[in-house]
Amino acid sequence: MSDRPGRVLPKRILIVTGMSGAGRTTALKTFEDLGWEVVDNLPLPLLERLLGSPVAEGEEDQSRPLAFGVSSRTRAFDAERIVRSVAALREERGYDIGILFFDCAGAVLTRRYSETRRRHPLALDRPAADGIRRERELFRPIRDAADYLIDTSDTNSNALQAELRRIFASEDADSPTLNVISFGFSRGVPRHADLVFDMRFLRNPHWDPHLRPQTGLDQPVAAYVEEDSAYSEAVTRIENLLLLLLPRYASEGKSYVTIAFGCTGGRHRSVRVAEDIAGRLRNAAFSPTVTHRDLALQTRDAKEGSPTGGRDHERIG
Repeated sequence: MSDRPGRVLPKRILIVTGMSGAGRTTALKTFEDLGWEVVDNLPLPLLERLLGSPVAEGEEDQSRPLAFGVSSRTRAFDAERIVRSVAALREERGYDIGILFFDCAGAVLTRRYSETRRRHPLALDRPAADGIRRERELFRPIRDAADYLIDTSDTNSNALQAELRRIFASEDADSPTLNVISFGFSRGVPRHADLVFDMRFLRNPHWDPHLRPQTGLDQPVAAYVEEDSAYSEAVTRIENLLLLLLPRYASEGKSYVTIAFGCTGGRHRSVRVAEDIAGRLRNAAFSPTVTHRDLALQTRDAKEGSPTGGRDHERIG
C-alpha cells in the first residue's frame, strides 16, 4: 500500500494510548519487540508527515506496522481531535488505523503511583487521585472510540506482554510466540509450561557465601554456573532441541510456546540458563519474552543435596 510514489505505508497503524500508569509504555516496548516501528508522544498532526517520510536506509521491511504512542502529556493533546483524525485517516485516506486504549481502576492507579513514588503528570502538586479523575475525563472520547480496550487492573507487566502478543503478533509469522520462564521448583512448576527443563544438575551458587545474595543476572553468578563442566554441552543440546521443535510447533498451528527452566529457588541456575537460551533464540531470529518468576521473592527453606553429596537444609538459592 502506498499513497505516493516511492513511499510504502505501514501494513497497520495503531494509536496506543490510555490512562497514565495503565500499561502504555509496556505496550510500546512489546510492539518494538514484535518488530513494529514505534513512535511515542509525537503530536498527532505530525503523523501524516511521518507517514510521508522515506524509510530509513537499509530498512528491510518497509511496510512493517506502526505503533504511535499518545499520552495526556502529548503536545496539543485534544481527545476529540484525535478521534476525528483517526476517522479521517481511515475513511478518507484508506489507512488501516485503530486505537488501543489502556484503562485501569482508579484505586489501582493510585496505589501504583504511591508504590513508585511518582507524581501523576496532571497533578504534580496534588494527590494522584485528582490527576487520575481529570485524565479520565480528558480521555473519555478516545476510550469510547477505541477499537481495543484492555483493562490492566488485575494484570501485571508480564501478563500484559503475553496478552499483547496474543492479539497483535503477526498472523503470518513463521514461528510461535515464545515465552521463556525461570522458576523455582520449591514454588511449583509454571502451569502453562509446554517444555520444562530441570537445571538442578548444575552446581549451585548458593553454596558460595559471596554468590548467594546475587542472582543469575549478575556476572559472577553467571560465570560460576557456566564453569560447570556440563553446562556448555547441556545448553547447546537444549538449544538444538528447541530449534528442531519450534518449526514443528509452527507447522502444527501452535501459536504460543512456553519454555520453563527450573532450579531449587529460581534465582541462580535457572535464571542464567533462561537468559542464555533466550539470547540464542534471538540469534536464531526468534523473539522470546523472558520472565523470571521467582527472582524477587523471599527465600524460604527447602531440602537439597549439599556439595559434598549429603542432604542439607538449604535456604533456597
